Amino acid sequence: MTEQETQKSTVFLIDSSVFVFRSYYSMSTDLVDVNGDPNHAVYGFARFLVRFIKQTQAKYIATAFDESLTTSFRNEIYPPYKANREPAPEDLKQQFKHCQQLAKLLGIAVFADDSYEADDLIGTLHNSYAAKGHNICVVSADKDLAQLIRPTDWWWDYGKSKPLNYQGLTEKFGIRPDQVCDFLALAGDQVDNIPGVKGVGIKTAQILLNHFNDLDTLLARYREIEYLSFRGAKSCMKKIREHQELAKLSRLLSKIVLDAPIENDDIIKSRVSPEPLIKFIETMNFGPMIRRELLEVAAI
Repeated sequence: MTEQETQKSTVFLIDSSVFVFRSYYSMSTDLVDVNGDPNHAVYGFARFLVRFIKQTQAKYIATAFDESLTTSFRNEIYPPYKANREPAPEDLKQQFKHCQQLAKLLGIAVFADDSYEADDLIGTLHNSYAAKGHNICVVSADKDLAQLIRPTDWWWDYGKSKPLNYQGLTEKFGIRPDQVCDFLALAGDQVDNIPGVKGVGIKTAQILLNHFNDLDTLLARYREIEYLSFRGAKSCMKKIREHQELAKLSRLLSKIVLDAPIENDDIIKSRVSPEPLIKFIETMNFGPMIRRELLEVAAI
């Protein structure tokens, strides 16, 4: 991403859970707040926000958090959805709340909902700000969110890789961003317990989409699959024929909502009073360096 492309009109939408989890599993558990409770995830998330805001000087920025592991509307459609995930440890649940509080104290908009996932909230904000003419950078490691990326947008696994545009994502994943839902409909997603079509893996899904372009065309012309030049083509055709409804269900589960109920989509970063932030920093038992950096970021 060039300096011109990171100007303040760019909208940055942060999939916060990724960075909270990374901090939780990478930072020292010796870090505790004034009450002796673990706060290593909060500290790591604070460092992430400091680095990110200093680097981007973001004017439009939002953080989205997941609060719908078992209460998402997708669970009503398909009860096994994400049922394979272990509940978050109790200390992490509390630290997630602190991370939300920190973002607010820095003047960053925070979004969370018990029916819609962070992906849906990001998708809705993306849809809103794309309509207003903004370029958008989705900050995440989640492949699902790549489906939002237009030729003018970026997907950034911050701290792990450079920002990737539409073409860069196509090269990384072997499919276009607009094919991500159809890809997951075929290959499934073990992390989210999305079934896909049993026996259709990543490579086969890529081959099918590169040939048929989208799931609807594939399902309409599935008999052609046996004539394609890849190993197991005939068997693949039978699997697609037998599991068309499962593929459609998987696509529905994978598709990000673009109209989640958001009351206020104002995500302009605000300059905030330092007093509440100072109190939070003291409660978290943060050291002088991160204290200074957080106060600097709050003033941007």
